Amino acid sequence: MPIGIQDFETLRTDGYVYVDKTSLIYDLVQNGKPYFLSRPRRFGKSLLVTTLEAYFKGKKELFEGLKIAEYETEWAEYPVLKFSLAGGEFTKPDGLADALNKTLKGFEDAYGLPQGDAGDLPGRFKDALENAKKKTGRRVVVLVDEYDNPLLKTFGEAPEQEKENRDLFKGFFAVLKDCDGDTKFVLFTGVTKFSKVSIFSDLNQLQDISMDEDFADICGITQEELEQYFVPEIDALAQRRGLTREDCLARLKQLYDGYHFSKDSPDIYNPFSLINAFSKRDFGKYWFGTGTPTFLVRRIKEMNFNPRSFSDGSLYSSEDEISDYRPDNPDIVPLLYQSGYLTIKGYDSKFDSLTLGYPNDEVKYGFTTSLAPVYLNSPKPLDVRSFGMDIDSGNTDGLRDRFTALFARLPYATGTVDDTMLERDFQNVIFLTFLLLGQFVQVEQHTAKGRADCIVETDKYVYVFEFKRDGGADEALAQIEAQGYAAPYVADSRTLVKIGAVFSSEQKNISEWEVVGK
Repeated sequence: MPIGIQDFETLRTDGYVYVDKTSLIYDLVQNGKPYFLSRPRRFGKSLLVTTLEAYFKGKKELFEGLKIAEYETEWAEYPVLKFSLAGGEFTKPDGLADALNKTLKGFEDAYGLPQGDAGDLPGRFKDALENAKKKTGRRVVVLVDEYDNPLLKTFGEAPEQEKENRDLFKGFFAVLKDCDGDTKFVLFTGVTKFSKVSIFSDLNQLQDISMDEDFADICGITQEELEQYFVPEIDALAQRRGLTREDCLARLKQLYDGYHFSKDSPDIYNPFSLINAFSKRDFGKYWFGTGTPTFLVRRIKEMNFNPRSFSDGSLYSSEDEISDYRPDNPDIVPLLYQSGYLTIKGYDSKFDSLTLGYPNDEVKYGFTTSLAPVYLNSPKPLDVRSFGMDIDSGNTDGLRDRFTALFARLPYATGTVDDTMLERDFQNVIFLTFLLLGQFVQVEQHTAKGRADCIVETDKYVYVFEFKRDGGADEALAQIEAQGYAAPYVADSRTLVKIGAVFSSEQKNISEWEVVGK
């Protein structure tokens, strides 16, 4: 499995699995337009860039047996100038300038070009393009991988350096607009599309294909590709985990599938998680574990964003809104979408509206685990396994004590708490707890159809919860009866447990907890 392998030549010569995307690459290069592609981290952007690099360098032998070999007849070699900005000391004053100068010097040396002036980066870039064309007789291919990393590295941490990096980009990449006759092909990749960065304003001929249906699966793995390229790995994983092949595929889909990058996109699997699951022959949170979205979680909390909207189907946006991100935009949804924590779940053509939500369980539970300590005012993660053990064993007293401890964490003592804040924090604690419990037991969340606040099912028990703010636990239990929340489970062989719980505004905690049916 090509874990951490982002170089196409290495992947092809050293015997790694390669999912053939070259027919899409051939379609992409035929138009020759300047392109921009946004995809989440570790989704194959760098592999795409190095594949294009090998193609434009005419390395025909690397493409034997692939689709593109059926279409291409010329295999001409072009000078390729590739900027890899995934790494660098971009928080330092000269970090970005040094990286750009280093890349330009490597290009000059590779093609025997005059060394340009390091103090005049735009001029050096322009000269390199013109000189390479003159020397080789062919126009230059420009590939810019992870263009936004110098901005994301400084985002929220070093605003002055972020502005300097942004200004440097403005003058540097604007050169491409005046050098259109010197370039054969241009591609920028990144996680985010910063709408105020010059490549999207000064370089206005850049075509954004991030939500283009024709290229929706140019990165990532489709269901068809999964079952075509990974048959031995699927069977080995199923055998190791004691599953049937069908159950193994269902588990992979639940954990790692579900990304959509256009209105009619096929389901896309996260490639990094898939190949790690196959390599380790185990299911895990591989993609999420490579980077905790600390600044995203912090911003969500600062904005009083309702975390329930991520899961209840109430998060809507438009294509224009989620395509561009501005650091001064109070709406964090575009960044969450572009970063891969949200994806397109549906499209309403009447209102031209996209429904957004978590792509899969890996992201849903990983992101919720990151949210919980912030909302619970604790550096420690929520001990949801203990909740699960109490529910599994029928320990309702333990459940009461755990909820009491959770509410005690909330920072009510730091100032005046209004009713809106109190209600929100009370509901969020309940929501996050039961959402995370869904990893271990079957949980239904409250809906507009009148279900109880939560229904939890285990092998031995069915719990029907109703939470009230103030009032009495008898009112909560009476609502369960009046609304028939427990009716579908009356004939069930499992023990039916009804719990009415009251959160007191005065005590800032659970004041009553009544259990019926145990």
